[in-house]
Amino acid sequence: MAKDYHPQRKILELNEEKARSIVSTQAVNFLDLVNVSYFYRPSERAALGMENPYVVNGFQFGVNLNLGAFLQKPSQIKQARIDHKISQFERQAYEIELENQVKIRYYTYIQAFNELRIKELALQDSKTFSDDLQLRFERGEVMLSDYAEAKASVSEASSAKLEVEVNYLTAKDALEELIGAKIEDVK
Repeated sequence: MAKDYHPQRKILELNEEKARSIVSTQAVNFLDLVNVSYFYRPSERAALGMENPYVVNGFQFGVNLNLGAFLQKPSQIKQARIDHKISQFERQAYEIELENQVKIRYYTYIQAFNELRIKELALQDSKTFSDDLQLRFERGEVMLSDYAEAKASVSEASSAKLEVEVNYLTAKDALEELIGAKIEDVK
């Protein structure tokens, strides 16, 4: 899901496509090495004179081969292929890294979710115990120090639950940012 959403992956795919097209273009560019030309000189003029420096009248054909470009072309094609492979490997490395990031954030989310459930149960138990001690304190069965200690325990459990809830929401947001969808929408 993150692979479909994440813009960096799309950029890497486009770079790979661009490198692939450069390989094709470099292979076709072998035709740029040869230059074919022709000249036409009407036959009714004198072949050699002051105003006509040409030796031959009629059609003249010429073929030029750019030797420097001819020698460079194989290395340019090889370089284009290497760039294409590099872009493929960059995309693959990014996909692996993205997958690992999703896993790490998912594990953090699950850990925070389970911690939140544990802290909620601890808070519930602490409240139940505190309510029981309050009732027993009102009857005179327990001392004030025990009752105050139970109230402090409820306060600590409440604070711990709040801290874990913040961690849970942070982990949830981090995971949703990476996958590009709400966790509730993921099946």
